[in-house]
Amino acid sequence: MSGIETEFLFEISANLAAIRDLGATPLGNRRIAEVSGGSFEGPKLRGRILPAAGGDWLVIRNDGVLQLDVRITLETDDGALIYMTYRGVRHGPDDVISRLNAGEDVDPSEFYFRTAPFFETGTEKYAWLNSIVCVAKGSRAPGGVAYRVFEVL
Repeated sequence: MSGIETEFLFEISANLAAIRDLGATPLGNRRIAEVSGGSFEGPKLRGRILPAAGGDWLVIRNDGVLQLDVRITLETDDGALIYMTYRGVRHGPDDVISRLNAGEDVDPSEFYFRTAPFFETGTEKYAWLNSIVCVAKGSRAPGGVAYRVFEVL
């Protein structure tokens, strides 16, 4: 059996607005972040993240791992709407996570930030997105997050 092969799909940058802290819940410290916009670009599609049409439901688990549950709406440059959802995790050494939480620019090689995006659209041109599996590597960006998304071949 061979290894997993991937192909670059796009890079996406999401802006985060208000983050609401619900406090300690049975699952960990629950936060909800509003995704206020952003953009994506790759060889097969490009466009923007619609503002106020998505969010990031975060849990900082008791083991220190940040667990993501994200739902956003993409609009391609030719007007197609694509629902993008992904779950993932972010973790690393305490000092690195502290720097991230303080808004510092931290090299992504210093922490683990991975997600598994899925897509849903009714637009024929982009219907191929409905049947692929993707993985993404994340990083922090000023005022938000960024990911490089890859289709698993």
